[in-house]
Amino acid sequence: MAKIIYVECNGTEHSIEVPEGWNLMDGAVRNDVPGILGECGGSCACATCHLFVDPAWFDRLPAPELMERDLLECTAADRQANSRLGCQVKVTAALDGMVVRLPDRQT
Repeated sequence: MAKIIYVECNGTEHSIEVPEGWNLMDGAVRNDVPGILGECGGSCACATCHLFVDPAWFDRLPAPELMERDLLECTAADRQANSRLGCQVKVTAALDGMVVRLPDRQT
């Protein structure tokens, strides 16, 4: 398990133990973290699991694949350089303590 800290746009933090192999969207949705919708169920088709990875952690993640980059560019509201789709980031033990911030709205 890895502890992931989800920070709502209002600053409220949710420290969640997320099993390895789940993705960031799973960790949020299955633990009722407000701000992540995951409408497509994690199939990289909607961008409603858009989040911002803390800059200290961003470069530790594998680069996003083409489909994720396209969705972020065309669909995600308020995209930033550290934007990712939560459904595309697999949780590993190496991510223990990672902080992600949630946008004030999803697409």
